[in-house]
Amino acid sequence: MPEKFVIPVPKPGPFVLGADSQRQPGVPRGSVTKHEWRSSIFPGTERNFWVYVPAQYKADSPACVMVFQDGGGYVSEDGNLRVPVVFDNLIHKKEMPVTIGIFIDPGTVPGAPPPPGHDGSQRSIEYDTLSDQYARFLLEEILPAVSQTHRLTSSPEGRAICGMSSGGICSWTVAWERPDAFGKVLSHVGSFANIRGGHVYPTLIRKTTRKPIRIFLQAGSNDLDVGWGHWPLANLEMAAALNFAGYDYRLDYGDGEHNGQHGGAILPESLVWLWR
Repeated sequence: MPEKFVIPVPKPGPFVLGADSQRQPGVPRGSVTKHEWRSSIFPGTERNFWVYVPAQYKADSPACVMVFQDGGGYVSEDGNLRVPVVFDNLIHKKEMPVTIGIFIDPGTVPGAPPPPGHDGSQRSIEYDTLSDQYARFLLEEILPAVSQTHRLTSSPEGRAICGMSSGGICSWTVAWERPDAFGKVLSHVGSFANIRGGHVYPTLIRKTTRKPIRIFLQAGSNDLDVGWGHWPLANLEMAAALNFAGYDYRLDYGDGEHNGQHGGAILPESLVWLWR
């Protein structure tokens, strides 16, 4: 049995971006291209997605791949996360492998009324639902589309997935449903709450044979406390369950709120840990 899980003392902020989240002289820049996608797995939806290709990518060797939900926020170089900048710096220093990034926005249905309680996107339907539908969307639509122009590894050890809030639980669901396809998860303030039943995961983790998934959880003690649940407690319960079941996991627990400040500040560290 693993050591008993101990609730950590929240790490105090402020959480600031370090050198690996800033452009550095002499570091080759990868390229980012924007695309549109109409899905058949989520019928009627349209969305934008972006593909980052590192300067070190060579077509004769398959690259690792990392998928990001709410892609527009993660691909931006002006916000808290700045993934292309971090990838450039870490790949240049060989602290993570040559990795193609895929940044996907949630789908919208043009002309359709928004789902009750949500904006015009299908975000909660896609991200918070506990099923293999989003995993199939990635494996049957998005990854094959990117593979038409770039060689991607098929090994789950070379595939990672990341998201914030509902994107965090979505990332876990993809790996949980298809550990043969995604072996690494990074969750920022993940919504492991009862939005669409996600509160069941700690019990499922405890009662299911351990799956080959490595996961980094970032959570904050001042995160949401609303009708759907208590986000800090939900993330602590996830960590305790992962510990109980013997997963390769890490929890970074700060005093932050429901935003990307803490996750962005530790993004380089979390990626190095995830890809070690």
